[in-house]
Amino acid sequence: MVAEPRGNLSLQTIAMPADANWSGDIFGGWLVSQMDLAGAIHSERISRGRCATISIHEMTFMVPVKIGDVISCYTEIVKVGNSSMQVHIEVWSKSNQREFPKKVTEGIFTFVAVDAEGKKRQIPDDVKAEYQIK
Repeated sequence: MVAEPRGNLSLQTIAMPADANWSGDIFGGWLVSQMDLAGAIHSERISRGRCATISIHEMTFMVPVKIGDVISCYTEIVKVGNSSMQVHIEVWSKSNQREFPKKVTEGIFTFVAVDAEGKKRQIPDDVKAEYQIK
């Protein structure tokens, strides 16, 4: 049985040589930044405005990503509060050497909704209701 990604495809890109160390493995920090972008895309769409990352939980790297791999970031809202939300983010990698994509990392990122001045703002009530938040 082939494992499937969890969530919505929010970002897809190619790992390039500038993103790698001397062994051809992609830097973990680059991968985290792609996850952060994917989570921001999803959380800003859900909250209907600007969001900022406030924490990362349970980050786990499973296998290395190599130069030329196509990485796909999948996101899923886990929890919505008054001004913040938790987003589960998985990264899957596909290379020409593998028939199926592999999950390479995952984590839970927390984003807070902010206004134009960067101050915390409320997430719309209908969004909270959709995610069953009172």
